[in-house]
Amino acid sequence: MNLILLGPPGAGKGTQARRLVEGRGMVQLSTGDMLRAAQASGSEMGRRAAEVMARGELVSDAIVIGLIEERLRLGTGAGAIFDGFPRTLAQADALGALLGRLGQRLDAVVAMQVDDAALVDRISGRFTCGACGEVWHDRTRPTAVPGVCDACGSTDLRRRADDNADSLRQRLMEYYKKTAPLIGYYHALGLLRPVDGLASVEAVGAAVDAALATP
Repeated sequence: MNLILLGPPGAGKGTQARRLVEGRGMVQLSTGDMLRAAQASGSEMGRRAAEVMARGELVSDAIVIGLIEERLRLGTGAGAIFDGFPRTLAQADALGALLGRLGQRLDAVVAMQVDDAALVDRISGRFTCGACGEVWHDRTRPTAVPGVCDACGSTDLRRRADDNADSLRQRLMEYYKKTAPLIGYYHALGLLRPVDGLASVEAVGAAVDAALATP
C-alpha cells in the first residue's frame, strides 16, 4: 500500500507515519532524509542534489522525483508513506506518473484535519527526542522526568527554531497557498480519507487504520 499523509505543519503526520512504520512494516519516504542519504551515497542524483544545495538553491521537482524513484526501486516492504511530498499540484502529477511507470499506484491520501488555533498551541509547546524521534508537548504530553525522553531515556530533547506562533502562521500560509489544493485534487481521484487530527494520538491512529481499510 502506498499512501500520503496530508495536513498542515503540526497536524501529527510524523507521529502517525512512525506508528505505521512500526506496526505495518511500511517505509517512510521523507524527502529531507532522502536528500541527506543521497548526498552521503554519492549517487548521480545525490551529486546533483548536493550541487544545487551548495549553491543555496531549492532542489528541483525533477531531482526529488529522481530520488523517490531510486528509493522505490529498492523496495518498500509493506508499502510507502510519502512524507513532505507532494507539496504542489505539479508534484502530485509527477508522483502519479512515476508510480504509473513503476507499475504501482497510490492507494490512499489521509488528510489530517485540524484547527489553526489548536495548531498554534500544539506547535508552540512541542519538542522532539533527537535520539528516537518521539514527539512530546509541554502541556498535553510532557515527559515523566523533565529533560529525559520516556521512550528511550535520552536527554537530547530539541525544539525547532520555527516552532513558534509567528513562524507557524507563515508556514500555514504557505501550506494553504500551495499544498491545500491537493485536498480537492485527491478528492476528485477518489483517494481522499479525512481524519480528525485533533483527537488523541490513539484515536487518530484508529481513524487512520479505518481510513486505510476503506476500499
